Amino acid sequence: MKGLKSDMWWITGICILLIAGVIVFQWIQHGVNDHRGKNPYDLITTFKGDGQTSRAFTWFTNDPDAEGIVQIAQGTEANVLEDPSSLITTYQVTSSVIKNSDGKNKAVHKAEVTGLQSGSTYVYRVGSGKQEEWSEAYTLTTEKDNEDHFTFINVTDSQGVTEADFGLWGKTLEQAFAIFPEAKFIVHNGDLTEEPENEEAWSFFVNKAKGRLAQIPLMPVTGNHDEVDKNADVYAGHFNLPINGDEESISGTNYSFDYGHVHFVFLNTESNIKGQLGWLKNDLESSNQQWTIVAMHRPAYGGNTYDKVEKWVKVLDEYDVDLVLQGHNHEYSRSYPLRDGVIVNDGEGTIYVTTNTAGQKFNDKKEDQFYHAVHFQNYKQMFAGITVNGNKLVYEAYDVDGEKLDEFLLKK
Repeated sequence: MKGLKSDMWWITGICILLIAGVIVFQWIQHGVNDHRGKNPYDLITTFKGDGQTSRAFTWFTNDPDAEGIVQIAQGTEANVLEDPSSLITTYQVTSSVIKNSDGKNKAVHKAEVTGLQSGSTYVYRVGSGKQEEWSEAYTLTTEKDNEDHFTFINVTDSQGVTEADFGLWGKTLEQAFAIFPEAKFIVHNGDLTEEPENEEAWSFFVNKAKGRLAQIPLMPVTGNHDEVDKNADVYAGHFNLPINGDEESISGTNYSFDYGHVHFVFLNTESNIKGQLGWLKNDLESSNQQWTIVAMHRPAYGGNTYDKVEKWVKVLDEYDVDLVLQGHNHEYSRSYPLRDGVIVNDGEGTIYVTTNTAGQKFNDKKEDQFYHAVHFQNYKQMFAGITVNGNKLVYEAYDVDGEKLDEFLLKK
């Protein structure tokens, strides 16, 4: 009997320890989850105002009540952020509550820091202001004054669902920066994810870029997988973009900005096509930049053509647009220089390029058209590096393995 009682006490003791352990684990886990709920995630930086003196940011927290703060200081070392005398004031911080796909509230934070110095490097972090609720520290570099020599990266259709899908996008982006390490920003021609409501996919998109999107501005085009049934709320919610587009367009889907001596125009092929026509003409009319580059999703001249943008093309012809960056077709195509639907001499028309895909989806190559100078399907992720140097523009297209597959030069 004594042995039995001893065993019972031993078993009871073990049970008490197990229950206590479960309670402690749940308490700790609750603390971890609560802490994570306040931590920033999916941080992306963009241009919104003058690239020489400002930078914009967007990030999320699962805590809908978390405040949004940006700390930024000149330099590259994170420890300067601990010195209040080194910090620059934050402007235009907006936090709003939105719902997750599971119905729970979260917060989206958008900020624009102004008053920066041109051609300068800064270190920054975002968070609530509490010590344990900051992001990692990242660096950014503002546009130089009169910057006439720079490179940017062009990608399209990273759309995916799984983590493995976006691993392809991440690998493509890393190869792009390996070849163009000094690239100043990224232009994405649309369809960032397969389903805009898939929040896990957005996190894969950001995380597989390995911090690039927190340091290098990502300027997106709206694709048909970004705006669905004239709703682009989730897509637009991930970016803090210029608000100078047509007033009838969804904010963040139609805009323009300047960098160096280039005027960039972003058009939305998914809605308000007619409304953007007048805006496009006025926008190009008011630009005095040496180069003009347009980005849109559905191609005017790609593997095939999108008839709804024919009137846009006439305006592009009228204002001597140099280059149009496109997506959607999931194959590679480059047109001859075109004007009024006819092939013209180099320097007299507009070149239209579709840079295959940076994701997992490929389409079979469509039939060659009269306008195709280069047209192929290699079933590999691709990207382009575009370098503007004074009166020269060099376009170079590579696959994910680093093999150059196309190149051309434009001169003014």
